[in-house]
Amino acid sequence: MKLIIQIPCLNETDTVHLVLSAIPAELPGVDAIEILVVDDGSTDGTAATALGLGVDHVVRHRRNRGLAAAFATGLETALELGADIIVNTDGDHQYPGHYIADLIEPITAGRADVVVGDRRPQQDQRNSWTKRLLYRIGRKVIGKMAGCDLPDPVSGFRAYSRDAARRTHIVTGYSYTIESLMQAVHRGMAIEFVPIETNSVARPSRLFRNMPQFVFRSAVTLLRVFFMYHPLHVLVGLSTLIAAVGILPVIRFLVLYVLGSGSGHLQSLVLGVALLVISALVLVAGLLADLMAHNRRLLEQSLESTDDDRRTTEFDVGKLSMRKQAGI
Repeated sequence: MKLIIQIPCLNETDTVHLVLSAIPAELPGVDAIEILVVDDGSTDGTAATALGLGVDHVVRHRRNRGLAAAFATGLETALELGADIIVNTDGDHQYPGHYIADLIEPITAGRADVVVGDRRPQQDQRNSWTKRLLYRIGRKVIGKMAGCDLPDPVSGFRAYSRDAARRTHIVTGYSYTIESLMQAVHRGMAIEFVPIETNSVARPSRLFRNMPQFVFRSAVTLLRVFFMYHPLHVLVGLSTLIAAVGILPVIRFLVLYVLGSGSGHLQSLVLGVALLVISALVLVAGLLADLMAHNRRLLEQSLESTDDDRRTTEFDVGKLSMRKQAGI
């Protein structure tokens, strides 16, 4: 079984050696361990530093494309390199390498498709009380929208089986953490969280400037992903709300009309009809969005099937080559 540890990096020359030195040389149930550094347009020579430290693979973006793109590049490259398990960790040395064994154990044991390191941020006294509160609220909101409890949905320390990685498609540009977990939930993957402790990171996050920005961007990502998978559910609710508001002025006009004073309140009828028309348009948009979401799922399944066929062909060709070498 081949494990590839991918490390998305942006200007991590000062810390990448710490990350690499903490990665274990051997792990139970793993035959080969390879390290992949994804340099997301660093300007401090991170890629050269990583190569000098002896990493197995380096992929470099010519310019900074963001954490989500670096993560997606890592998954794609690791799959091409034949990874059976992919571990994602950060280049800032936040996640201790000795937890990789705990992270991959549920996958090697066949219990899980995706495993996430639970930092328990709502209990970490290094975080301010406002940050702990926001983590607690975020966990409840994301769990409600996902339909299950996700203890630390924004943790970047996670492991994927080959099949789970192959079925993960990142489309948002901000961060992969919430989107990939929501995808895993909606695809029926088995997800486990394992408790971990984290190292203190001195430098500020490069993903967001402050906590309000992080909350806003995470909320937008969550809504986008939820809308991607449940567009009809969202827009039917919005359509119903608009229709409920629109029917009130129509009823008001009808009541006044029956009482003989409707001619002076035509604006109520116009407003009500306009809102009902908008409600109908929103409902149609929901139906079209649901159809597009269904087509997207079919396209993803088609791409996954194509990948399966390609790997089967490669296996058959390799087996035939071995048979020829053996003179069979």
